[in-house]
Amino acid sequence: MAKPDDRSDNAEKLKRMAQQTAENLEEAEQYLDEHADEISAMEKQDIAAKNERRRSSISGFEEEAQDESNNAE
Repeated sequence: MAKPDDRSDNAEKLKRMAQQTAENLEEAEQYLDEHADEISAMEKQDIAAKNERRRSSISGFEEEAQDESNNAE
């Protein structure tokens, strides 16, 4: 028998994922600041592109968390 679909903690999980992604973004930016003169232009571009995807993900997580919170009420 299938488990019931329990979404009661989805908003909290999404908020946690947004926070973790924001922390990763900050770490990558600090890495770029500290090592910009030591890494290749390609690696800089890769990190910058990944950070853009992280920003997009954070926005998506926050929107989903808000939707989950609204649906839980």
